[in-house]
Amino acid sequence: MAQLATMALDGGDPRLNDKEGEFAGQGMVAYTRPQMRALHDKSITFEEYHYFALQARAEEDSNHRNGRNVTETRGFLSTLIPGKGPSSLASNEKGHESTIPTDVTDLNLNVPGRRASVTDEEWTNASRACRTATAGAIFFLITTDILGPFGLPYAFATTGWGPGVALYTVFGFMAGVSGWLLWECFMGLDSYQYPVKGYGDLAFRLWGQWARYSFNILQSIQLICSVAVIIISNGEALSEASQFKLCYAVCCLVWALAGFFLGQIRTLQKFGWLANFAVWINLMIMFITMGVAAHSAPLYSAAGSSAGYSVNPDLVTANAAGVFPPVSHSAGLPDPSNFGSAINGLMQAVYAYGGAMLFTEFMSEMKRPYDFLKGMWGAQFFIYICYMLYGLYMYAYQGQYLQNPSYLGISPYNWQTAGNVLAMVSALIAAALYGNIGVKVLYNNVAVEFFRAPPLTHKSGKLLWVALIPIYWSIAFIIGAAIPDFSGFVSFISALCIIQFTYSFPPFLHLAFNVKKNALRGGEGFDPATGQVTLQDTGVKRMMRGFMAGNWYLNVFNIIYCLGALATAGLGIWAAVENLILIYAEPQLNAFGCHSPLDVSS
Repeated sequence: MAQLATMALDGGDPRLNDKEGEFAGQGMVAYTRPQMRALHDKSITFEEYHYFALQARAEEDSNHRNGRNVTETRGFLSTLIPGKGPSSLASNEKGHESTIPTDVTDLNLNVPGRRASVTDEEWTNASRACRTATAGAIFFLITTDILGPFGLPYAFATTGWGPGVALYTVFGFMAGVSGWLLWECFMGLDSYQYPVKGYGDLAFRLWGQWARYSFNILQSIQLICSVAVIIISNGEALSEASQFKLCYAVCCLVWALAGFFLGQIRTLQKFGWLANFAVWINLMIMFITMGVAAHSAPLYSAAGSSAGYSVNPDLVTANAAGVFPPVSHSAGLPDPSNFGSAINGLMQAVYAYGGAMLFTEFMSEMKRPYDFLKGMWGAQFFIYICYMLYGLYMYAYQGQYLQNPSYLGISPYNWQTAGNVLAMVSALIAAALYGNIGVKVLYNNVAVEFFRAPPLTHKSGKLLWVALIPIYWSIAFIIGAAIPDFSGFVSFISALCIIQFTYSFPPFLHLAFNVKKNALRGGEGFDPATGQVTLQDTGVKRMMRGFMAGNWYLNVFNIIYCLGALATAGLGIWAAVENLILIYAEPQLNAFGCHSPLDVSS
């Protein structure tokens, strides 16, 4: 690493030198420059990606030691209060600050013919210009979610005290482990020459094109469904706040229209302050609902959509005199015979740790990706402590009558409205974040790859972004409006997508990364002077050697972890489908009509 740091400071990357790699001064370059490669070039090997990744990490470490990354050296304060972050500065190969030329950011570098005139330094500086987010911004971006805290009480009501606490603890710790696994893969594959822009890029570089397509499709499904879920939850909150006087379809549609405007924010660093704001709003909602729940009865009129109804309708059904059963709790599963409802409840808890799907995108926009772990572990600890206390507290006071989201289940109208209004603002920010990443995934993997669309820093790219946002949010509204069972919808998305991105895929990716990295021997690897990769062996022999070399026990752990996550996902999908079948056995209201599903008065 010391040698790499020296190269970053003094000599730069040999591959970037004008004279290196030429045949006897004849001007014949022995390699293809990074900017001349296809966006996802199958000929680029792991060894080449890894070589340039080490270069990038050495440069970042050098800049950090010399105090050049001012936004990353403010200590703990930068985690609580994210800085604005530089948008026009980047460090060149020699570690000096340089202003990104506007003529470079105005070029459509996604067209190979135009990249031919771009120098190596301009190419890498264009990559640096996109990296402005800080660890503080990452902390708030990860904790900017509306369904995590307010779905957890529902999860406890369907699993009971003991299983709920145990499962939430295990899932929380393993979510942090998954974040570390993804971080290791990113640090070993991302560089300024070949930046990793999304989850699918990691899959492509470690497993191939099929994995990239699979990951991108699943990620796109999750992101647009997450936006759809929030549109519907906000629609329900607005209909309840209006005392059901406003048409339910309009209540949902207004949030889709709001997304047209808030979704115009393109960079994650600009989301930092919004995310900061959303986290404190969520805490305020939690305090309000906790205080009100301790001094008022649950919202009995909405018992039909409560956790108890999904476990056993008798738990929340009023008797002949119209008296509802008292609030009850369970040390274990409330109804062991209804295992599916417990799994569905668990899927609500899984939503709290669903941010891992975005971790790669977050790292790709960080000035210093090394600091991602600081923001990530801080966010996971915050999520675990605050959400756990909130979930247990609400379960203690409202028991089987808990709603999903929980702020819909308090009975005093004034406080109910206050919680709903605050939740709507926070949820809209979260939806804008999901939509931001969702559009970027589609833009980078469809518009750029197949239609040579310009980068989002280009004027044409910005205009395309403006046009795509309304289309994306309109599709999300249609999806959410067509699926009326909110909890069932959340459970299905959790099992199908969130478990994969948070628990199944990280060990799957890290297994390949660890085997490929450990298989490297002295004298092997990428030669920047010739562009050639030297390997002593290939095939199964090399794979087995990489598996058993070094920390082989981590490879065994990755296999067990991945298989266990896949089994859990299978159970979750089964339980969600069974629940949806049960719900759809009766006619359901959706967001295409005026009657709210929360209004049981008629």
